[in-house]
Amino acid sequence: MHQQRINKVLNEMQLRGMDHLIISEPSSIHYLTGYDNHPGERMFVLLLSLDGQHTIFLNKLFYLDQSLDFNIVWYADTDDGAALVAQHLVNAHVVGVDKNWEAKFLMRVMELANEECCFEIGSICVDHVRMIKDHKEQELMRESSRINDLAMDQVIQLCAQGDLSEIEVTEKVTEIFQSLGCSSFSFPAIIAYGANGADGHHEGDETKLQPGDSIVIDMGGLYQGYCSDMTRTVFYKEVSPKQQEVYNLVRLANETAEAMIKPGVKLCDIDQSARDVITKAGYGEQFNHRLGHFIGRDVHEYGDVSAAFDMEVEEGMIFSIEPGIYLQGDFGVRIEDLVLVTKDGCEVLNSYTKDLLVIG
Repeated sequence: MHQQRINKVLNEMQLRGMDHLIISEPSSIHYLTGYDNHPGERMFVLLLSLDGQHTIFLNKLFYLDQSLDFNIVWYADTDDGAALVAQHLVNAHVVGVDKNWEAKFLMRVMELANEECCFEIGSICVDHVRMIKDHKEQELMRESSRINDLAMDQVIQLCAQGDLSEIEVTEKVTEIFQSLGCSSFSFPAIIAYGANGADGHHEGDETKLQPGDSIVIDMGGLYQGYCSDMTRTVFYKEVSPKQQEVYNLVRLANETAEAMIKPGVKLCDIDQSARDVITKAGYGEQFNHRLGHFIGRDVHEYGDVSAAFDMEVEEGMIFSIEPGIYLQGDFGVRIEDLVLVTKDGCEVLNSYTKDLLVIG
């Protein structure tokens, strides 16, 4: 499995004229090697080469509990790790570099590399491969999303009690995910009551529920290394005609976009289909973010469902569809599913109801 993935990355490198690729993103290294490491401030690099001489650079502090079919270069805190990488680039011509690699390492490598060596951002070589989930990844994403559905139901039941603040609900999310088999959450949950729901990335505070509040719940768990992500919006005790109007619009935008997903459709056109629904109803300016993002080992992976991506959808891609309308000082509504692109359409990975719910 790992060799197949590496071969696909090598093909991407060859297409782009890169003879070496520096990979520093831990999730990408895990994806390609099976070795999971969270290095903190220390250098952690997988160097791929078209000649097949692949090398991993590891600090002696790191713990290696498995065999790796790569050259391993160990270094200490007092060693110049970047210089060791540069030594492996003596015959390099075009080196792709991870978009996330820290400048303190990259600039040192560039300083020591041969004068003919050219450096380019090379993350796309891995990103393109990671965009297409294999069968095992698809199954893990299905299960991760199934668990998220169960967790969403528990969180909504907590909110229905009416006596818990946003932060109190947020603090219970980790416990809920762990009780359902996840190692943790995939990102800090967003629990936003009333006017706070108009802030798309609101951080929970001491706000408590009032009758008529919308409740935006955006959360995900981490199951066997794969992330879930979904959003539902419900209402506490009562819902106004305006809230109903906005909710129904957001749901229509969500379902309109999902209905057009199939191989060959462009990501930007999917975004536009949802945006058109909201704009025609007069709320275009209140839908202030992309329609979706790719997801897998990281909650946000390369690829957007937005006007900036005219890439055609392919079977095996997984991304979010999450339109929203945010009325500052009043309320917000967002509805989000994850979708898996199939041979002739898409599979919505979330089954939790999108019917308008009034709780409490």
